Amino acid sequence: MFNLVDEKDKYLVVCKSLKGLSDLTLKAYKIDLKQFCDFMKQRDCFGKNELNSYINMLHNKYKPKSAKRKIACVKAFYRYMEIEDIIDANPFHKIILKYKEPLKLPRTIPLNCIQNMLAYAYKQHSITVTKYQKEVALRNIVVLELLFSTGMRVSEVSNLKTSAINLGNNTVRIFGKGSKERIMCISNDLCKTISNYLISRSQKSDYMLINRLGNRLSEQSIRYMVNDYANAVGAPLHITPHMFRHTFATELHNEDVDIRYIQQFLGHSSIATTQIYTHISTSKTREILESKHPRNKMNLSLNKKE
Repeated sequence: MFNLVDEKDKYLVVCKSLKGLSDLTLKAYKIDLKQFCDFMKQRDCFGKNELNSYINMLHNKYKPKSAKRKIACVKAFYRYMEIEDIIDANPFHKIILKYKEPLKLPRTIPLNCIQNMLAYAYKQHSITVTKYQKEVALRNIVVLELLFSTGMRVSEVSNLKTSAINLGNNTVRIFGKGSKERIMCISNDLCKTISNYLISRSQKSDYMLINRLGNRLSEQSIRYMVNDYANAVGAPLHITPHMFRHTFATELHNEDVDIRYIQQFLGHSSIATTQIYTHISTSKTREILESKHPRNKMNLSLNKKE
């Protein structure tokens, strides 16, 4: 009988060294697999019945999306053990997994709210006094512009290297999930802003966005900054960096950009992931119904004189 904890540790090494998973993904794997091993430590075998018990526990304890992620992690672990001949048969082959994950439309930011946040960011840069204040204000402009202009994940913005920016051809090379790479075009104005920021930096770093100590600007710092700017302009909702990504994709779809282009811009491996943005916004729905619905050709209303 194999030791589940030992095999879990070996699998995590494989995930880090061979699969090239990000630190955040590895952290989630460690948490999920430890939870699974803790659940199984009182059991003599780890077959179909035990897995079904664990899956039922997850569905009872967590929201569908979280349960789905945790199950997928364990399933990948069993797939590894099957390939390495650690187990004779993979019990997941005999388990039917059904996910009833509710469809939630992505939360977007009103465009006037984004415009107000950007205007506030540029105003902060114009009224700052010290060199460091101007550097920070310029850095925050770059963050907001990148989030909205490219649809980058907050982790991708935080980990962006200066070498990934090509000011000659207005492109940024983005390293996304699963070590996937994509290239996005950026505007001349954003290139100039980035250039000015790099010139103004008081400390050198391989990372493009840095804090006062010269270290990489963390994802949490970006979240705090976005929240502060949203509060400063009286945003009507709680705004997160990821909502810029949702807004980027939704607005492009509303402008009739092909979903496969949006898939490429976002760095999605599967078009199914991008399909969430094919919902139609309220304004787009109103525009379609007002211009296309046959009822509008019937000249009838209460205000019409008999």
